[in-house]
Parts: sequence; C-alpha cells; structure tokens
Amino acid sequence: MYNPPAFAEKRQEELEAIMRAASLPVLVSPARGGGLLATHLPLLFQAPDRLIGHVAKGNFHWRDFDPDQESLAIFVAEDGYVSPSWYATKQETGRVVPTWNYSIVHATGKLLIVEEPAPLLEIVSALTNRHEQGRVHPWAVADAPDDYIAAQLKAIVGLVLTITRLEGKAKQSQNRSLADRHGVVAGSAEENPALSAAVKRRL
Repeated sequence: MYNPPAFAEKRQEELEAIMRAASLPVLVSPARGGGLLATHLPLLFQAPDRLIGHVAKGNFHWRDFDPDQESLAIFVAEDGYVSPSWYATKQETGRVVPTWNYSIVHATGKLLIVEEPAPLLEIVSALTNRHEQGRVHPWAVADAPDDYIAAQLKAIVGLVLTITRLEGKAKQSQNRSLADRHGVVAGSAEENPALSAAVKRRL
C-alpha cells in the first residue's frame, strides 16, 4: 500500500484498535485458477497472530482459494471526508482542497479452513461474544437449542488467518498545520465523531 512515513502506523496497540473498530473487513485471496477472491465478513483478531471468521458453505471463496499463497485482510476503521472549510488555512490563503482521512490495516497471512464442529463452534462463539459484549442482555450461542446450532454449523466453514505481516496507515491530517488539524477536529465533531476523535488522538 502507498504509505508515506507521516501516516505509517506501527504501534501494535493501534493496529489492534483499528482491526477491532473495523466493522466489516474484506478478505482477499488468490484463486487456484488465477484471479482474486474477495469476501466481506466480520473478522476477530486473537493475540498474538490470528484472525478468525466464517463464511457460508455456498461461498466459493473457501473452496477455490490457493492455500499455498498468502491472503490479505483489509480493515478500515475511522474514515470520512475532510472539508477545506475546516482549515484555518482557508481563511489565510484559500489554498486548500478536500481530502479523505482514514485508518486502515492490511493483515497478510496463510488462510486455513475449519470444518470440524468443535473448533468451528469456538469461532462462532468468540465472534458472537465479541459483538454481544456490553449489551444489557447479551445473547450467547448457548441460548439456542443444541440441535439447532449443530444444524447451523453444518452450513458454514470457519476461517483462520495466521498473520505473517501487519501494515497500518492512519491518515488523520498529520501533514497539516496544528491549526488546520484542530479545525478538522472541530469541523468533523458533529457529522463524524469517530473521525474527529481519531484526528484528536494524533494531535
């Protein structure tokens, strides 16, 4: 990825935070017969080096990917349009243009398929617990009848990506003056609070 030094994010805690904040990553894999396969799906990072998820058996990604090649999971967290009107520089010189801010992680690694019921149930349970946490009445996989869950598991396959490389980029106005960056924090606060907070963290 194009990643100028000003935007390169190498801190492990920030890379993990971006992966946690990304609601629907994209998994891209080389296909055995050539070309690329891409699937949008929730993925959960498990320290130190695993991503887990699952897809429907009807999704040909799990059957057609090349297991000898590395796959790539793309995470996008806070992102949004940056208006030139937010910059102090607009008032000073008018020499400003729009841009887009974003925080992303590319996770590269070998992809494995999980079809056995016990580890597949662990994947489904871990993903469910992650997204149900914080609810007043969180739902758990164990809340559903065992035979129903067993039937559902037969319709999916688990995915495990063992990470070999993480690359992060946080383009959050670091290349602007401090006054312009404060302007982005204030300007985006109402229409995109997550973006405003991301810029503020890097002031």
